[in-house]
Amino acid sequence: MSISVIYAALYVLLAPLAGGLLAGIDRKITARMQGRQGPPVLQPFYDLHKLRQKQALVVNTVQDFLVWGFLVFVVFTGALFFSGGDLLLVFFALTLASIFFIMSAYSANSPYSAMGAQRELVQIMAYEPMVLLVAIGFYDVTGSFSVRDIVHAGSVPAIVYTPGIFIGFLWILAIKFRKSPFDLSTSHHAHQEMVKGMTTELSGHILALVEIAHWYENIFLLGVVGLFFMTGAWWSGIVALVGCAITYFFEILADNVFPRVKWEWMLKATWIVIAVSGVVNLLMLTWIG
Repeated sequence: MSISVIYAALYVLLAPLAGGLLAGIDRKITARMQGRQGPPVLQPFYDLHKLRQKQALVVNTVQDFLVWGFLVFVVFTGALFFSGGDLLLVFFALTLASIFFIMSAYSANSPYSAMGAQRELVQIMAYEPMVLLVAIGFYDVTGSFSVRDIVHAGSVPAIVYTPGIFIGFLWILAIKFRKSPFDLSTSHHAHQEMVKGMTTELSGHILALVEIAHWYENIFLLGVVGLFFMTGAWWSGIVALVGCAITYFFEILADNVFPRVKWEWMLKATWIVIAVSGVVNLLMLTWIG
């Protein structure tokens, strides 16, 4: 069995456990920032167990199929990434997973889920250019789109050459993690005016599948953050873990400090950040090269 298959299998088996623990730590840190005790770290797993025991009110069979498609493509995305696959194919699979999720919301024929799906489409318009710039930035630095080649490209981590691209990626992570100020299409908090946005009509084990998919997706996204710090040396893995921890803490801090904004502001601000940090960094790489 090749090492790539082992890494992919480890992601499939361990990512939901790591994602659930990360969600629990997130809740604990958020509660402490707000002066509360907060739930136990294992609370996300208790919630998931209760969701699996509840009766699912099925809106239509198409919605269930689309939610399953969302989960499958998110798992495929992470497995392909951690097995050292092509970064462009990885990001394409992630976008396809998002499309399945959006279609599941539209299929519910609910004004809340439809509004959430519309906002999710706007968010995709906002962050997809930055995702593409991340892949191009890695290619300019290493000469390859292969995750395996990027990790072993040299002794200098990619973030040294791509600080602007890294900043732009941090910006869009707030969208992907569904945190303020960009928790527009669905939210883990109770302050949304759309109830739960895209997941309003989901319940029971189907809603549990969405939560598991988000846990998989969060671990994959942190894996992309870690890729900026990897050099192939054994100690670079430790540096990558520290970088991921600091990044996620920064996202939690932003979630508790900044209020949610309108979609128009999110779209304009994200494109400005992409142009200033991502595009300028890419042009500098081209000029240096």
